[in-house]
Amino acid sequence: MFKALVVDKDADSGKTSAAVKDIALADLPEGEVTVAVEYSTVNYKDGLCIGPGGGLVRSYPHVPGIDFAGTVEASDDPRYASGDKVVLTGWRVGEAHWGGYAQKARVRADWLVPLPEGLDTRQAMAVGTAGFTAMLAVMALEDHGLTPGQGPVLVTGAAGGVGSVATAILARLGHEVAGVTGRPETADYLRKLGATTIVPREELAETVKRPLESETWAGCVDAVGGAMLARLLGQMKYGGSVAAVGLAGGAGLPATVIPFLLRGVNLLGIDSVMQPYDNRLRAWQRIARDLPMDRLEDMIRPATLGDLPGLGADILNGRVQGRVVVDVNA
Repeated sequence: MFKALVVDKDADSGKTSAAVKDIALADLPEGEVTVAVEYSTVNYKDGLCIGPGGGLVRSYPHVPGIDFAGTVEASDDPRYASGDKVVLTGWRVGEAHWGGYAQKARVRADWLVPLPEGLDTRQAMAVGTAGFTAMLAVMALEDHGLTPGQGPVLVTGAAGGVGSVATAILARLGHEVAGVTGRPETADYLRKLGATTIVPREELAETVKRPLESETWAGCVDAVGGAMLARLLGQMKYGGSVAAVGLAGGAGLPATVIPFLLRGVNLLGIDSVMQPYDNRLRAWQRIARDLPMDRLEDMIRPATLGDLPGLGADILNGRVQGRVVVDVNA
């Protein structure tokens, strides 16, 4: 028997409840690799799966946790052997498939990535899906021509999980980083991560009629979407790119095509869930190389399985700063 956060739904009321329970190895779903989980983390999707489900969870009882890192305990796949350190993000694990909020997990071998040299399992979960997504966004901007010295790079939702890691990586790579936040109390935190400018959210939240404004940003990692994304598209420098990673401000895009036609602006969609293996490996290797570990440590908030019901509610209400690292064995 081992411990897991189990979410169940009442058949009559439809309400969900989450509690730490003992489950057996035989309860785990099918998969080629069994992992002794060491750490997990908390993302917005986790908050949904711990709470109302958000349409992500297919059946109950359910073990959430879209990320985990740990040590292979048993494997029917030649790519992994007992004792290997591995990390998992995406593939709808923690949503359609039982996830990492447990001391053991069983998954398909195709979903795993070897833990890159230079990272331990705790650091990997300080990165998690949020940091992995941030690295994918930085790589996409680089692939479309972004280099240090071209001008400031904007990060929206900068104090959140994706924004925090993006800010630290971009600063480490030599970019001038402007962090957008609606929480003035996070300014010192963002400067410590490497942001040189703090942009109050209200400065970009208002929709304007002009399709183009002054060319300001050489690139952007956007976690907000909605009206803010529409506004900043008109502020991009010629040929600049925006990597869209989230929709905290809404799924709509009240924009025109003018920035694309007159300034050659690129809007790059970033998906971390179904990312091919080779690009996953490339991103994790870049994380190990380009994410400053001292700044990563500044982002970490420790937690246990018992803390997760409260943290799930907190992240849905925008009350989580940086990265939560869940020690599933504490």
